[in-house]
Amino acid sequence: MGLPLVMHLLAIFMCLSVGRVSSSPPNFILLFADDLGFGDLGCYGHPTSLTPNLDKLAARGLRFTDFYVTSALCSPSRASILTGRYQTRSGIYPDVLGTGSRGGLPLNETTIAEVLKPLGYNTAIMGKWHLGVGLNGTYLPTRQGFDSYLGIPYSHDMGPCHNLTCFPPDVKCFGFCDRGVVTVPLMHNEVIIQQPVDFLSLETAYSNFATTFIKDSAQKGQPFFLYYPSHHTHYPQFAGPRAAGKSRRGPFGDALLELDSTVGHIVHTLKDTGVLNNTLIFFTADNGPELMRMSRGGNAGLMKCGKGTTYEGGMREPAIAYWHDRITPGVTHELASSLDILPTFAMLAGTRPPKAALDGVDMSSILFQGGPSQREAMFYYPTNPSEKYGVFAVRLGKYKAHFYTRGAFYSDTTPDHDCHMTAFLKEHDPPLLFDLEADPSENYSLSPVEHPEVEWVLQRMQRLRDDFQASMVFGESQVGRGSDPALEPCCTPSCTPKPDCCRC
Repeated sequence: MGLPLVMHLLAIFMCLSVGRVSSSPPNFILLFADDLGFGDLGCYGHPTSLTPNLDKLAARGLRFTDFYVTSALCSPSRASILTGRYQTRSGIYPDVLGTGSRGGLPLNETTIAEVLKPLGYNTAIMGKWHLGVGLNGTYLPTRQGFDSYLGIPYSHDMGPCHNLTCFPPDVKCFGFCDRGVVTVPLMHNEVIIQQPVDFLSLETAYSNFATTFIKDSAQKGQPFFLYYPSHHTHYPQFAGPRAAGKSRRGPFGDALLELDSTVGHIVHTLKDTGVLNNTLIFFTADNGPELMRMSRGGNAGLMKCGKGTTYEGGMREPAIAYWHDRITPGVTHELASSLDILPTFAMLAGTRPPKAALDGVDMSSILFQGGPSQREAMFYYPTNPSEKYGVFAVRLGKYKAHFYTRGAFYSDTTPDHDCHMTAFLKEHDPPLLFDLEADPSENYSLSPVEHPEVEWVLQRMQRLRDDFQASMVFGESQVGRGSDPALEPCCTPSCTPKPDCCRC
């Protein structure tokens, strides 16, 4: 019996196993933090972070130690989690989409929402989209499978913030945000309802939106998918009255607490509506901490560097899976990725993933059996991927090989100069090889001369990299399509002078 047939039969078995417990399709909650490091949550070892609700999910669910995203930046990582495909395929590179970008997540890409909606799912998103707006809202979530949307269409620092209040009673946002563009809008579906956004009431608005969405779905007996890509803990941090000043970790800790409180509110609503037992909650983050912000930028724990780099601190993230009475509490060291969420949700919902070239695999064996991962390797692309340089690093089992390394200004203030923007692109031949189980901080490279036993590992990694790159078809760069100030979201589109007049 061939391996593909075995895996297909296993998937059927898992689906039937879940179905025996509940005859209705499961609900899905996908929580996606912003610029959160591997060491930022209490359940991942931070001594002063206050994250009681996430810690409960981790204690009662499955906590991952080896979970990866596909990019150390916002937009490409978001494209991958929703499509199960590396950002190079969808064209969400290099770097991120801007306020007036002409491009966005191509409409021929299939999102998780578009997989679930034909099955009768109610689908919603609240929070940070950052996959394009485009002409007449071409790329907004409501054009990508989501029935409803409340949120900011890009990062909340992508607009003037120096006069905005980030903490009560009237503490202005710290530092500098983008200038010369429109103020940050809050959108409901495709309509701007507030510009600039009120940061102090934003999380309350999201909690209310989630409550209404979950209650409506439960009353209709309709399965649902709620995607919450939070603005927390991206710079500049903000928090409303319920979280401001409540943590011992300062502004970053308060923002993280507010995120955690929204998670707690969602779980409470699931309990109240009687659907908690049939809901899979999955939490992770888009990329590592923005270390250039120092204490306001997050913490990668033991991992090297942070946002913008292909070191572990840039792309290895906390991840938690919770499903009451379905997932056995514990810790898994199996290799997994944000790419794997779409095929896992699809299988659990009783359908097949899209026919497009997927890079994700089903995680059901990890989640429900404590079994091995179907994922053989993880490939690390830089923030500006190209066919010329290809994959910068490969992880296979406990080993990681760096074929190229480079620092980033996002990680510029750390004592480790490998993280800095002055650590220019460097090719490694032979590659730098690390045993991540013994050396998760990537401090001690294993030389094939001194460790001849690893020679076969390097050869295997090189073959995997070559085969993967041969199969990779780069999509047209959506970021490369440029930007147009006329496309910046404005609640009063005919007003002058822009961008300052865009207020409502």
